[in-house]
Amino acid sequence: MRIGFFTDTYFPQVSGVSTSIKTLKEELEKLGHEVYIFTTTDPDADEFEKDIVRMPSVPFVSFKDRRIVVRGIFFAYQIAKELQLDIIHTHTEFGAGFLGKMVANRLHVPVIHTYHTMYEDYLHYIANGKVVRPSHVKRFVRIFVNHSTGVICPSKRVVETLARYGVDIPMRIIPTGIEVERFKRPEITLTQTSALRRELGITPEQKMILSLSRVSYEKNIQAIVREFSKVVAKEPAARLVIVGKGPYQEALRQLVVAEKLTEVVQFTGEVPNDRVAYYYRAADYFVSASSSETQGLTYAESIASGTQCVVKGNDYLDQLIDDEHLGVTFTADEEFASTLLAYMEQAIPFDLAVQSQKLLEVSAEHFGKQVEAFYCDMLKYYETQCKAEDYETTTRRKIKLALKNPENK
Repeated sequence: MRIGFFTDTYFPQVSGVSTSIKTLKEELEKLGHEVYIFTTTDPDADEFEKDIVRMPSVPFVSFKDRRIVVRGIFFAYQIAKELQLDIIHTHTEFGAGFLGKMVANRLHVPVIHTYHTMYEDYLHYIANGKVVRPSHVKRFVRIFVNHSTGVICPSKRVVETLARYGVDIPMRIIPTGIEVERFKRPEITLTQTSALRRELGITPEQKMILSLSRVSYEKNIQAIVREFSKVVAKEPAARLVIVGKGPYQEALRQLVVAEKLTEVVQFTGEVPNDRVAYYYRAADYFVSASSSETQGLTYAESIASGTQCVVKGNDYLDQLIDDEHLGVTFTADEEFASTLLAYMEQAIPFDLAVQSQKLLEVSAEHFGKQVEAFYCDMLKYYETQCKAEDYETTTRRKIKLALKNPENK
């Protein structure tokens, strides 16, 4: 198959969506397919990129580090037509997403959509949530998604949300996979992780508690910080390391100062992709209180790295972390400290056999094969649907002609 991805978010913009798209592209190519990415221009993008088509874009409202396509439909259509795309897969609901749907309509090919983002969790970015309401999101998403052939949902939570919005097209749960080998990394030695811990000022007897994500309000790192004084009171050897960058970083730093945690909490900023695994492997526990995740790649990455998770649960995470050897989930923000302390006290060893089974479920290879199967099903569905629509249109035309000319039977 020749597949066109249409997305407003892609590298060099770092995000879970970008990572998911890149992973899927590589896995589909391993299966013998051709994948082309239609995305935004970016001042930091490489001048020469293979299989990537960039279209004029501007920064997106309050997300200044994100961009949105503003024009280029004819340009995109011409290239897509020349490439003879068999299927189009949209990954965002804005400029590039609409563009992908229009191109698919002109080419008469099916369009698959992945619903990556729970927009109700992000409304505070737009005029502090006073302009765009949840009801607006519901209406917009319903219209956009229903104009697709089928939709990929990274978790059960997404299926339930879209059903509540009134989406009535074929849906399939396909969690985003990770490149397991990028995080398993047996070549990373204890000497190397010990060196990293020393760089961070963490001694062997101290517990390294790791938060690794985009530093934004909806990631709810502030709940971890607020609760961390309780952890320190019971376990003075614990240290919190916050890895990542984002718009909430300064506010979070101020909170650390206000909570008098400057000596036990530190910020590293964003770290290079090839160094992320070192942080996972150096940590004793990975933590998160985010409730905005539709999939949460960092949780799977932590498991692949051999680091136990103490995270806020949801339908997806309760299923992912379903064995105490991998970690534990909690329900409310105020349960974080007590859950972490209790889990640390239990000292449950990490189980490699359980990890191995779990990694089969979250592997990029499994992800690619599941999406490929959905593509094949939707191609058949689209063909059947189009034939039915063509038959219906032809029948209506014949009836209209018969009514106009009763003598012609």
